[in-house]
Amino acid sequence: MGSGSALNVIVETGVIAIMRASSSDRLLPAAEAILAGGVRAIEVAMTTPDALDVIRQMANWLADGVVVGVGTVLDGETARAAILAGADFIVSPTFNPATIEVCKRYAVPVIPGAYTPNEILAAWTAGASLVKVFPASAGGPAYIKAIHAPLPQVRLIAVGGVTVENAAEFVRAGVEAVAVGSELVNDELLAVGDFATIAERARQFRAQVQAGRGR
Repeated sequence: MGSGSALNVIVETGVIAIMRASSSDRLLPAAEAILAGGVRAIEVAMTTPDALDVIRQMANWLADGVVVGVGTVLDGETARAAILAGADFIVSPTFNPATIEVCKRYAVPVIPGAYTPNEILAAWTAGASLVKVFPASAGGPAYIKAIHAPLPQVRLIAVGGVTVENAAEFVRAGVEAVAVGSELVNDELLAVGDFATIAERARQFRAQVQAGRGR
């Protein structure tokens, strides 16, 4: 999927489902549950065992219109490996210029993490597609709103501490999307194969994003 198309899917959906698990055994059916709930952007953390193999499988197996990215990418080498494995977008916990450079070279959206105004603007100036405000729980929606006042041109997403209860508030504060990990997919749900709950949580997050957008 092209860079513009992948970015469009993320923004249109408004939710990135972060898969960070101690085992990769049940991630494919979990991904199907997430899609059933209306979330079409999935991020597989590099800390998950066999993360790149999971990306390869998802890229070949999931339906068109779904984007699968790799998270917890710390350097350009890992970004390149993830892109070659089929990742549609790259997410980092911090701002690493080399990672952004590699993603720009391959025309793949890149979402670095940042928190302070200096970090956020530096990441955006370096070519970030979106900037991940992390951890968003530290300042909450009020912090997002405060950042957007002097930096309205920077496209932000909220990560860390996003729940069903506050997702709409983050959207109203000005983020393009929210990224959700354990509140949506976690080892407990995966262990018992509770994919119905995962699908329902995805629906709830999607609904809250839509509510935040006034739809």
